Amino acid sequence: MSASLILAMACPKRFGMASFPMGPRVAGHATGRALGGSMTTLRDLSRHLGLSVTQVSRALNNHADVSADTRERVHRVARELGYQPNVSARRLVTGRSGMLGLVLPGIPAEAENAMFVQIVGTLSQHLARMGRPFVLHIADPAEDVLDAYRRLTASGAIDGFVLLDPEIRDRRVAFLRTADVPFVIHGRIEEPHDYPFYDIDNRGVAERLTGLLTAAGHRRIAFLNGPKRRTYAVSRLHGYRAALARAGVAEEAGLHRFGPMTEGEGLLAGVALWGEGGPRPTAVVCGNSRLAAGLLRAFDALGLRVPRDVSVVVHDDELPGVRPQAFDPPLTATWSPLALGWPHLAQILAAAVDGAALPALQVQGEVGLVERASVRSVS
Repeated sequence: MSASLILAMACPKRFGMASFPMGPRVAGHATGRALGGSMTTLRDLSRHLGLSVTQVSRALNNHADVSADTRERVHRVARELGYQPNVSARRLVTGRSGMLGLVLPGIPAEAENAMFVQIVGTLSQHLARMGRPFVLHIADPAEDVLDAYRRLTASGAIDGFVLLDPEIRDRRVAFLRTADVPFVIHGRIEEPHDYPFYDIDNRGVAERLTGLLTAAGHRRIAFLNGPKRRTYAVSRLHGYRAALARAGVAEEAGLHRFGPMTEGEGLLAGVALWGEGGPRPTAVVCGNSRLAAGLLRAFDALGLRVPRDVSVVVHDDELPGVRPQAFDPPLTATWSPLALGWPHLAQILAAAVDGAALPALQVQGEVGLVERASVRSVS
């Protein structure tokens, strides 16, 4: 069976599905523990702040017609007084639960534990600060993951979803659109881009890294990419090809590889491309730092040195425990930490559920470049 876990890490008290003593409630807002021992109500906040009940309610719901300073002050005082929204009351008034969710197709692999905690913890913290309970649902790997979405949406338990690892013709997106349930994607799918997302310019990442190598004179450039159906990997392939074409370099068969973004895959690619009988390109782009770590292990076993024998560049997501600057030698890298995206996803999804206009629901993160000593110019 699949299972759901309600998280509200930023809240010190029970949250979400807990029941609270009855008291005055407005527009789905309920009670928390006040400093004097009684339950804090929306009217308590109103008196404490010197604002109307309507202003306080709209500030707690992050409405755009309330100034950022007022929203921050209301949220701060609500936290200090232990005020918490009540899911049952909100559902009665608005027809919505207020809960937002993330569905995973199974328990993450052990190597992903640190990233899993980062994703879930950050989403939960930021949504809790906005008064939004967060539900993590781990689906049964033996079932179609869409069954989990069907149950959660049919019951009205979840108002909106964060979608990770989007794929070409993503079935989750098609289902949620048909069901008219809000969502935000970490990444993008095919055009038209008429949906909420947080993403970086993955095509630009690949084009920039490949262009660094062509500018250094390299013509035989490998690219270790992500899984074939992932949209970011397709975008990066387009960027790789665009950079080669701009430099007048023909793409060489076998030098671009789709695959899992793991250290093991990097090791296998290193042996296949630079081992006995391999094509032995002079440079390589690694899609993330884990691939690069495995590749450098292969180079060490094969007696190859960076950049003397092979130039290496990488995209750095700041994955936990793997940093390009710590490799020998430190690797030239584009840089965009995944951790920067999780707060955006929380904010975008909450705004999407509240009916914000599309331009406010699409954010493209910045990508930096750090040049280090891993690229050698060739004639």
